[in-house]
Amino acid sequence: MELSCLQNEFQTVFNTSSEATFFAPGRINLIGEHIDYNGGLVFPCAITLGTYGLVSKRSDKLFRVYSSNFKELSILEFSLDDLSYAAKHNWCNYLKGVLLYLKEAGHVIETGLNLLVFGNIPNGAGLSSSASLEMLMCKICADIYNLSLSPVEAALLGKQVENQYIGVNSGIMDQFAIALGKADSALLLNCNTQEYNYIPFKLKGYSILIMNTNKRRELADSKYNERRSECDTALAILQKFFPIHTLCDLSESQLEEAETLLNNPLLFKRVRHVVTENMRVIKATKALEKGDLITFGKLLNDSHRSLKEDYKVTGKELDTLAENARTIEGVLGARMTGAGFGGCSLAIVENTKIQDFISKLSIIYKEEIGYAADFYVASIGNGPIQLIQS
Repeated sequence: MELSCLQNEFQTVFNTSSEATFFAPGRINLIGEHIDYNGGLVFPCAITLGTYGLVSKRSDKLFRVYSSNFKELSILEFSLDDLSYAAKHNWCNYLKGVLLYLKEAGHVIETGLNLLVFGNIPNGAGLSSSASLEMLMCKICADIYNLSLSPVEAALLGKQVENQYIGVNSGIMDQFAIALGKADSALLLNCNTQEYNYIPFKLKGYSILIMNTNKRRELADSKYNERRSECDTALAILQKFFPIHTLCDLSESQLEEAETLLNNPLLFKRVRHVVTENMRVIKATKALEKGDLITFGKLLNDSHRSLKEDYKVTGKELDTLAENARTIEGVLGARMTGAGFGGCSLAIVENTKIQDFISKLSIIYKEEIGYAADFYVASIGNGPIQLIQS
């Protein structure tokens, strides 16, 4: 949707003009799945799909909020005097959580806003629409209320919203990837120490293709928390025998001993995925630094296989996309991305073969699953920004 259309919609909805326009990206994780909460390395990047926010200041304490994606909800309204979670406020609870924790951190926010939100991230696709919304709100508050809020502080606050306010036991990756996004670069992030490096990510002659299963996955309602609990259980057992703080402190050479000590095939599979996936991130970044896209693609394939067989978070839809993608000419590798249980896969596809790839895989997916998948060429973009408003 054009910004001018959003500005016109803002005028219609709030009977006043917007004063500023903001954008926060979504993210994809190139490799390193389900290890952010296990103290490992992840390799995400911000993308140019994301969430827009148009605002005007108010003189009272009210926030009047409207989503172009959920017009049926009309305007939702809440006050700075009551930022407690309320089911009736639906998606606005992410905004309320940001405001609550900003105020608890000592930031001064005394007046409300009119806010129109529009996201072009497919809802429920696993591209971090919730983290995008949180980082959008952090950027809006930082600029509108002149708050001193660094990207890292914003990311940590967003994680607090997810964990404590919304109740999703997620890691730090999504918020970090969005808050610190940098064009043409991916973020090598140590989720244990929060140290990070930018790795140039330029695929000469290839592109990242996002493949949306169109099977909705609600993170809070998925088996995400169950997997985290399994990892916590395995860690508690292994800490009796190894001097480790996280599962990613284990080396591949210690896996055989860990299998014996756990004496639980299911828990061992979870641990094996975590440890081997952590190593795949290291190998993937080294391959990219050498320009070795062949190895990078193979590591994507290995990652998906591990997520399917050891971590059990893929499912028929994601497997149909990732596994059939590899059989099509011009594809270096493919894997699910995000929490799984629906959502998206990604593939590295030769630019001259993209249309043929989409055509062939669309037919396969429709025949196997019964409904269509959607495809997007992903560009790697910057973190949250205030846009120039004409």
